[in-house]
Amino acid sequence: MNSISETSLYELALQGEFSPPALQLSPTSFKSINDFLINLLIEQKIPAVVWAKLPRGETWRAALDQYADVDEISKTIYLFAHQREELEEISTTHSDSSTDTQPSLSPDILEMSNVAERVNATPIFPVQLAPGNALRREYFLIIWSAQLSIALFAHRPRSQSPKIADSLASLDTVSSYGQASQLLESNSDRKQLLLARCSFDTTLIERALHRLEQILAGIMQSDEQALQPDELTILQTFTTELATHWTNQRLALAPNGLNVRLIEQLFGQTLQHQEDLWQRNNTYRKQAEGADSLRLQNEELLDTLRLKDEFLNTVGQELRTPLTTIKTALSLLNSPTIKLPQRQRYMELIAKECDRQSSLITSLLDLVHLDQVVDQSALPALRLSDVVPGVVTTYQPVAEEKGIQLVYTVPEDLLPVACMSNWLKQIVINLLHNAIKFTPTGGQVSVRAKQQGDYVQLEIRDTGVGIAPSEVPKIFDRFYRVRQSADDSSGAGLGLTIVQQLLLHCGGSISVKSRVGEGSTFNVLLPVYKSSADLGL
Repeated sequence: MNSISETSLYELALQGEFSPPALQLSPTSFKSINDFLINLLIEQKIPAVVWAKLPRGETWRAALDQYADVDEISKTIYLFAHQREELEEISTTHSDSSTDTQPSLSPDILEMSNVAERVNATPIFPVQLAPGNALRREYFLIIWSAQLSIALFAHRPRSQSPKIADSLASLDTVSSYGQASQLLESNSDRKQLLLARCSFDTTLIERALHRLEQILAGIMQSDEQALQPDELTILQTFTTELATHWTNQRLALAPNGLNVRLIEQLFGQTLQHQEDLWQRNNTYRKQAEGADSLRLQNEELLDTLRLKDEFLNTVGQELRTPLTTIKTALSLLNSPTIKLPQRQRYMELIAKECDRQSSLITSLLDLVHLDQVVDQSALPALRLSDVVPGVVTTYQPVAEEKGIQLVYTVPEDLLPVACMSNWLKQIVINLLHNAIKFTPTGGQVSVRAKQQGDYVQLEIRDTGVGIAPSEVPKIFDRFYRVRQSADDSSGAGLGLTIVQQLLLHCGGSISVKSRVGEGSTFNVLLPVYKSSADLGL
């Protein structure tokens, strides 16, 4: 074949002085544009001649079938297809080789005596192309009417990679088009976009129709040796009459210039179509977000149920431990051979375990109470100097008995904080108790308060055994006890949990710095009290 016969419609669109801008379309978008243009003909009842080559499948022909059924208007649809289309999806690799080397005529052509009669019988006129044709990798939709003339050309590359997608949009010459094809062929990504061009240029459209006539004539020339004389005669008649028929149709519907109203209608419908797509995508996005929200809520609910089960299991174990110890001590007290010193030790053990269980139950009740929602704006103003010194004084005898120096510094001019008095007292008691408990004889525990922006900082520092780095993130967990204490079994493991919850309820926070063998420092931040006037209420 010569170079003319090898030129496809898409390549033809690149050869003009003003080539249409390049588009990259998915098969879905290409179908949407085709359906949109055909629906415009249907809605406006526009008489037209349509030349189309579309992928196989009834869904691709649905809009054309609807246009063919419209009454009261004249229309002719030339629907092109290859003699033996290969069964494949748009997104899969397509081979240009064909096993059909013996040409044959369509039954429609063999039975047809006159093209005009065939077209008059039905608006849709099928036109078969031979295998290996220049249009084998192309689709097109050409609409010719007095009101609207438009052509959409699409080329299906062998394969396409996102890495070269940007370069495809800039291809405006046949040579660059060939280079892109080589790049596409060498890429392993099999997902494809269609390279498309859209034009309202009647000169380009007429050149495209003339190219279709050349392709039909080329089919006849290439098959002269393979066809029987009678078949060749039919094919020659068919080709001549077909070209003459659609030329007459084209001349009968010569464009009357640019129809501004129709272009406005086309543009308006395009905008509305985009808006509908946006609304639909927005609905899908909201549905997806709603599904994600429900999934997260479900996960949170499952986590809550799991934590509740773990909590109840731990509470049961913590309550059972002192009861087991008490029961064992009571059984030993019933022994007739027990001596007075042993009896005294067992009695002290029972008393200690009873205190532990009482502390555990009290702490559990405190946690249940803290689960209730508290309005932070209703918290009263409270000065640290009214609470902290009293708690420290109470623990002075405990510290002296253990040989620990206990000091405090709480300025009286500190701004008041927003906190309940009993909450602040519980916070100081729990932190001070732990500091003394984990500080050996000869150590020091200090309590200091100072202003820090919109907060008042309360620092409890000790020179005790410290906390290992691996344990620091766990110390606020429920029932967690640091294992470095000599009497670690005496606590319920809820003290720091309660402190953290109390601070959360009043808008405060707590942090800790610790080094093993050097001690720990707990920093509590309490929000400064703001009146209703300060809050602008």
